[in-house]
Amino acid sequence: MTITTEVTTYHNLIDGQWVEPSTRQYFENINPADSDDCIGRFPASDEEDAERAIASARQAQKEWAKYSPSNKAAILYRAADLLEERAEQYGRELTREEGKVLAQAVMEVKRSAQTLRYYASEGLNVMGQTLPTDDGSLLYTRQEPLGVVSIITPWNFPISIPARKIAPALVTGNTVIFKPASDTPLAGLRFVECLHEAGLPAGVLNFITGSAAKIGNILVSHKEINAVTFTGSTHAGEQIYKNASFRTRLQLELGGKNPLIVMDDADVDQAVQMTIAGGFSLTGQACTGTSRVFVMEAIYDTYVKRLVEATGKLTVGNGLDEGVKLGPLANESQLHNVLAYVESGKAEGATLLIGGEQLTEGKLGKGYYVSPAIFVDVHPEMKIMREEIFGPVIGVLKVSSFNEALALANDTEYGLAAAICTSDERTATQFTEQIEAGMVKVNKPTTGVAYNAPFGGMKNSSTATYRESGRDALDFYVQAKTIYR
Repeated sequence: MTITTEVTTYHNLIDGQWVEPSTRQYFENINPADSDDCIGRFPASDEEDAERAIASARQAQKEWAKYSPSNKAAILYRAADLLEERAEQYGRELTREEGKVLAQAVMEVKRSAQTLRYYASEGLNVMGQTLPTDDGSLLYTRQEPLGVVSIITPWNFPISIPARKIAPALVTGNTVIFKPASDTPLAGLRFVECLHEAGLPAGVLNFITGSAAKIGNILVSHKEINAVTFTGSTHAGEQIYKNASFRTRLQLELGGKNPLIVMDDADVDQAVQMTIAGGFSLTGQACTGTSRVFVMEAIYDTYVKRLVEATGKLTVGNGLDEGVKLGPLANESQLHNVLAYVESGKAEGATLLIGGEQLTEGKLGKGYYVSPAIFVDVHPEMKIMREEIFGPVIGVLKVSSFNEALALANDTEYGLAAAICTSDERTATQFTEQIEAGMVKVNKPTTGVAYNAPFGGMKNSSTATYRESGRDALDFYVQAKTIYR
């Protein structure tokens, strides 16, 4: 690999100091749009580094819990201002690091600033309750922090997902060890920098990078860890569940295989746009992305024709280039994984109408690019209709009734997001009541989450314990103490 520019070496943040890893080893962070572009070198930390981060968080926790809600809020407000001021810079870095188009990257940074402000305010509303008693004595509860929280996040939303986990953890008085995905450590570091510069006391937020194989287990199983919040694959979530102590509170938001139902009374153009937005934005690398579409036979041919036409107009390329709609996949492994699923679909008898090819012409040859794929002639048992692909691959299946579509939509181990396109209110209501998913959309893409609304899945998409985002997210980070006086 040829590095054409000077490469910056970054460090862990432990006890308020940016420090080298005990290993003195680093890994390179490579631009998925251009494998010649190394974005930076990051610590390849080991268990010794994780132990130091945990000890730092434990030491800082009691004093941090004593901070007044308004003082905690002031730090989050200042960090939000810093994020917003640097949105263009951080957005460009995020695009280089993860691959998403620049407008989406900048929007993610700004959204994360909104999340900080939201929880700065909501932190003033963490409260217990007063209960009646027969003898007239005082009986009440108060909400107290859990203690030390491990926060482990994925690469597809490397600022917004950490923001919606770290902010509620901090405002409720917890201290944090934050491990970002190794594909996007710079985005996580920039978020931490803003909070650090905003005045967080030493040890309240610790940042550590490295492979899950080296530091993942200790961040989950250590006796000083009171809670773990993780977003990632269902397989990884199952391993965390097995390794964590029975005293450790868990919040696991995992995979999805999200359906879209298109009724015969739907606006076909709207349905196509919902499919494109849900299935191909972020290059299909969203746990809420649309991957299965069930279309009524009366409009099936028209829908498929327009969907293929719209897909063919999408420009794939470097997310920093104007007019690009799909960036690269996040890494080489993702590329091979998506291409393998495309081959699986063809081998099982599905018809590939468009896309599914690695793009190597010109500058694309240095990145991990694949053209967005549409399969028809699929059946529900095919791998591409059952397994999470995490790439721009959609299977379209013809159905004859709403009940058939609903049954197929629910026929999955996952239950994260689901959508319907219809003009009939009764059908929409029936769908919202009977679909087995934690997030349900009517005439909107499966992707997109409001920062003030609860987020989480059902079935194998989540442990279904505590929701992320919104006011509900605060519940995960506190425990009730009942007081009799």
